Amino acid sequence: MLSSDPLPLTGRFLPALLLLAALSVSGAGAQGVARAEESSWIKATDSKVRLIGGTLDVQGQDTILAGVQIRMDAGWKTYWRNPGDSGVPPSFDWSGSKNLKHAEVLYPAPRRFADAAGAAIGYVDEVVFPVKITPERPGAPVELKLNLTYGLCKDLCIPNEVSLSLALPSGQAEGQGEAPLLKRFLDLVPKPAEAGALPAVSGVQAKLDGPQPQIAIDTQFPADAQGGDLFIEAGDAFVPVPKPAGPLADGKQRFIATFDSAAEAAKIKGKPLTLTLVYDGGARATTWTVE
Repeated sequence: MLSSDPLPLTGRFLPALLLLAALSVSGAGAQGVARAEESSWIKATDSKVRLIGGTLDVQGQDTILAGVQIRMDAGWKTYWRNPGDSGVPPSFDWSGSKNLKHAEVLYPAPRRFADAAGAAIGYVDEVVFPVKITPERPGAPVELKLNLTYGLCKDLCIPNEVSLSLALPSGQAEGQGEAPLLKRFLDLVPKPAEAGALPAVSGVQAKLDGPQPQIAIDTQFPADAQGGDLFIEAGDAFVPVPKPAGPLADGKQRFIATFDSAAEAAKIKGKPLTLTLVYDGGARATTWTVE
């Protein structure tokens, strides 16, 4: 089965998952555009979804892209691959597609939201998840079949499931269509950390034993940044959403993730953490291993 699966849910998410089940309903810079296509919109709860496609010149190479576009009514939100303290991440199942070797789903930089369970991580209004398409037979048409499940939350969280299809023809066709939209959200995907580039992690301190285990992460954003945020992923291990330890000052910001117990914190020892830094001017991601 060709799929791009989200992070597994931990026990922390089970209450939200039970609520969702009860409410279930079905339903790298880029330049130049050569081709674009789109599917019909499919409505689900207070949102609608479609597939878009195009060929972009990404770092000097033609790359076939698709995009999963979700538009939400006012007040609704959907989730990032790490949904935070509550909610469920999206799941992308590409089985049934033709001439598809691999589909790599990319995630634009998210934002945090306060909710009853603590902090959620995701998107409001609209999001496009760019998808890098690798065909089995280059140059031949690709027929995409997607079964998408995603959470949609306002006062209550509702899971949605939709089936989408899109034919990506071989060769190039004239007209931009929705390809500029693909490019815009591709530019929002966090870039790998680079020496001398901001935002960046300047230090990490882990105290995972004792009555209040925590990780403190010092970050550096550009001095003129209007705000900055940090999100942590640890595979199938739960990490609390970090909280800022004070106001942003001269681009410097400390974040602290506090665990409920040493037993909970011990689950991330030896695991590589993905640290994603987001601010109004862009986003970068780096890794750090807990010793």
